[in-house]
Amino acid sequence: MLRIGLVIDDGLDRPDGVQQIILTLGRRLTTLGHEVHYLTSSTERTDLPNLHVLSRTVSVKFNGNRLGTPLPLRRSTARALVRRLDLDVLHVAMPYSPVLAGQLVSAVGPRTAVCGSFMIYPQDALTRWGIRALGVLERQRLRRFDMLSALSEAAQESAEGAYRRVVPVIGAPVELPEPEAVTHDGPPRIVFLGRLVERKGPRELVAAAAALHAADPTRAWTLTMAGRGPLVEALRRQVDAAGIAERVDFPGFVAEEDKTALLAGADLVVLPSLGGESFGISVVEAQAVATGVVIAGDNPGYRTTMAGLESQLVDPRDTAGFARLLARWIDDPAGRSAVVPHQRRAAQRFEAGAITERTLAWYQEGLERRR
Repeated sequence: MLRIGLVIDDGLDRPDGVQQIILTLGRRLTTLGHEVHYLTSSTERTDLPNLHVLSRTVSVKFNGNRLGTPLPLRRSTARALVRRLDLDVLHVAMPYSPVLAGQLVSAVGPRTAVCGSFMIYPQDALTRWGIRALGVLERQRLRRFDMLSALSEAAQESAEGAYRRVVPVIGAPVELPEPEAVTHDGPPRIVFLGRLVERKGPRELVAAAAALHAADPTRAWTLTMAGRGPLVEALRRQVDAAGIAERVDFPGFVAEEDKTALLAGADLVVLPSLGGESFGISVVEAQAVATGVVIAGDNPGYRTTMAGLESQLVDPRDTAGFARLLARWIDDPAGRSAVVPHQRRAAQRFEAGAITERTLAWYQEGLERRR
């Protein structure tokens, strides 16, 4: 049995990708009999065992997303905690904050293996510069890391450029839901599921739907824009202006237990993220349960999860090309059915049990290096 500390500078309340990865890995490791401790800056959760809330966060915009950056953790507090926990492995979500995760890395004893998973892909020059600058500033502390890994080839490229070390790809653990048997009645249904923010591409999907309607108003289809976010009213106005309000619905927030049915009932699941994705957890979840075709934004992070399904990638900013791709799949029900087995095989590469086994082997290599 290993005693493992999973470190995230942000809180654990938001359902974002990094949080999902930490929580899924923690559950899997606990099920296998390991003692897992969650070390986080702040959280309102009360359902996690061995949860250590170490700081508070302030909200910042980073890599096209809103996240929490921690206030400093006192060095004496970090030392007292790691001495009490006596961890075998400290697993850090990267890039990390020097004032929280960095303090824990400096505090652990010589027998603890320090492992870091690089979990983002920088979508703009400022973010890339910031990560490289952090790599320079943290050069001394980075030597304490026994192992580094990345979620995807995109994250790997960024990590190796910033840290000047070889960084293998392990992938992210995803709890794959059981697919449901669904009968597709009525017109083909296009479904978007995600936050209604610029980075996820909802404006581009509505623009493509408007072009689809303009090209052929008689073609039957509906569009569900599921999720919540600051763009909802702007999207409603966009839909009204395009004259497609009768075809589009906005159901709002979808509970976790209802996501599978929503995705399984779609003829086209469309996730047109514009960039900034290190890994496509939402894409993998859709691949696992969809009984229709999954279309994803052609960005570096999603290419990892869509490997072998490249014909289903789309440049969301190419409105005419996006509309043609939607039309191609709307008009081809046999083709939609034919890709389903390939999508499910693609999802299985990231099944949580397999990724957890790889992660444990990675931990073991780190421990052997320590010894």
